[in-house]
Amino acid sequence: MHLATIAHGGVIWDAYLEFEEDPRDPYSCRARLRFEPPTGAEGLHATQTTVLIIEDSYEEAAARARAFDDRQLQGLLRSTLPDAESDE
Repeated sequence: MHLATIAHGGVIWDAYLEFEEDPRDPYSCRARLRFEPPTGAEGLHATQTTVLIIEDSYEEAAARARAFDDRQLQGLLRSTLPDAESDE
């Protein structure tokens, strides 16, 4: 699910909500954020957070993710980048 398009380090990134099944708890919705750089961006690769969102339903997880503002998404993106890239 596409969440937002954000700028970081002079590059436009797309942020997506990516769901993961948990066989130990099939009644919960777990999700992480995945960040995609523009196609053909040299030296940049997709990156993702660990599971950050755990809710009872898809709708609640999506609402939680949509509540992140651009500044928070940029911070989460920075936290997933190697040190050399996060210092930009």
